[in-house]
Amino acid sequence: MRNTRVLISGASIAGPALAYWLDRHGFRVSVVERAAGPRPGGQAIDVRGPALEVGARMGVLEEIRARRTGLRGMSMVDGDGKELFSTTERTASGGHFDSPDVEILRDDLSSVLLAAGGDGIEYLFNDSIASLAQGPDEVAVTFHRGGSRGFDIVLAADGVHSSTRALVFGPEGKFLHHMGGYLGVWTAPNYLGLDRWEVIYQMSGDVWGGMVMSVRENTEVRVYVGIDSDEPPAELLGSRTVSDQKRLVAERHKDARWEMPRLLEYMWGAPDFHLDAAAQIHMDSWSRGRVALVGDAGYCGSPMSGQSTSVAMVGAYVLAGELKAAGGDHTAAFAAYERELRGYTAANQQLALDIKARKDAETASRGQDPDTNPSYIGDSFYEVVNSYTLKDY
Repeated sequence: MRNTRVLISGASIAGPALAYWLDRHGFRVSVVERAAGPRPGGQAIDVRGPALEVGARMGVLEEIRARRTGLRGMSMVDGDGKELFSTTERTASGGHFDSPDVEILRDDLSSVLLAAGGDGIEYLFNDSIASLAQGPDEVAVTFHRGGSRGFDIVLAADGVHSSTRALVFGPEGKFLHHMGGYLGVWTAPNYLGLDRWEVIYQMSGDVWGGMVMSVRENTEVRVYVGIDSDEPPAELLGSRTVSDQKRLVAERHKDARWEMPRLLEYMWGAPDFHLDAAAQIHMDSWSRGRVALVGDAGYCGSPMSGQSTSVAMVGAYVLAGELKAAGGDHTAAFAAYERELRGYTAANQQLALDIKARKDAETASRGQDPDTNPSYIGDSFYEVVNSYTLKDY
């Protein structure tokens, strides 16, 4: 086996999944993560199609299912709290209940994948890659907290704003395609008494309103807000601190009614608040030399695709498998990885573009009336989701 020393940047979803498979295939794996520990918070995400099989092959599918959000329905209300719509067949966040999909909180899925890897994987929390230099035989990596080490391969699994990608491929602006929206998420107490339920409150104009879903046995809720803006992330978010971002959300939602004023009050003290753009990453190549990209760092589909998590899990499985199949030959493995998944990732990115186009067309025709059918998942969606079959490595 060649090139056995592997450094993975990022410990959310793709990183731990990739670490698991590489460790099982005989590689020596280190994972560096800028957060001080596993990051709390994040939206509810979905495990679908071949990603369910990845979970099964990791032996964690039943635990993933056990930690599912378990919602039993959704409703929509107006500014006075009057119910406009209700269903026990689906939710806006997770789709129809008669599907095999699993909706789970991002941090819950991350913790499952982290635990699955076991003690053989080295995790370096509260650190990140400061610089790297590729040589003929290794990558010399310098860390922000000091020290340098050599690795045979570096794999970037550090998300849509990957700092590792920037070091190797150049500025984010070359690859990020903004889709005109921003999504904010935070945790609050379940003072509404929601019982495995999701509530949507819509507004007109450049804000989406809010969505609240009860999670973790109804002990808390995740709050979602959205902003429509064509302003690119580098300008809207730029150097804003988390406090600045919270002020931005509060200002944009100052006219919100229903329970939004109180939910926004909880936002100020939420340690897991997160605001980011709905964006895609498009790359001509996912590798350069001894460095390769996986998951959102290389081919983010955006939250609108509903598939970024699943595609990241599949990407991790395939990248690790191709490295095993190539005996650690990174040149051959990276090329095979891209040949194997390029079409699937492109199709899933197109899902987001199609969903956005339908949503925009319906909004234009509907005018100021609320959308009482906030779901864009249909048969064509699952044709794409299920269009890839995992190889055996």
